[in-house]
Amino acid sequence: MLKLDETDLKLLDLLQSDCKKTTAAYAQQLNLSTTAIYERIKRLEKSGTIGAYVALVDKKMVNKAFTVLCHIKLVQHIKAYVLKFEREVHKLAEVVECYHISGDYDYILKIHVSDMEAYREFMVTKLTAIDNIGSTQSSFVINEVKHTTAIDV
Repeated sequence: MLKLDETDLKLLDLLQSDCKKTTAAYAQQLNLSTTAIYERIKRLEKSGTIGAYVALVDKKMVNKAFTVLCHIKLVQHIKAYVLKFEREVHKLAEVVECYHISGDYDYILKIHVSDMEAYREFMVTKLTAIDNIGSTQSSFVINEVKHTTAIDV
């Protein structure tokens, strides 16, 4: 694991808030040379501390603002069923997050679709078509109170 110093942490905060700035802009904010910033970013990328750079798309602008949290319980929690379910979930474009969890359910999925009708279609034709699902429980997001991609470093 890469040892991060205070400057690395500040740089990560800056990158998380706006990764499209130039290395010169970050250098100015952190009172370092452009080369030093460039080398730090490359080291953070190479170590896997920075995994990717992405554009965050407004769900409303692409008609995917209906968000559902769906709890899944498998028929049995055996390795073959777990692995098959996880492989199948990776294929579902509507599912943006999937967590294997403890408690009454085995998984929780975060799903973005256009509306209730689209969610019903997704459930009937895609999700419940996956073998070994015992039960599901869906919760519909009324209002997104907080959403961030930034990790507090």
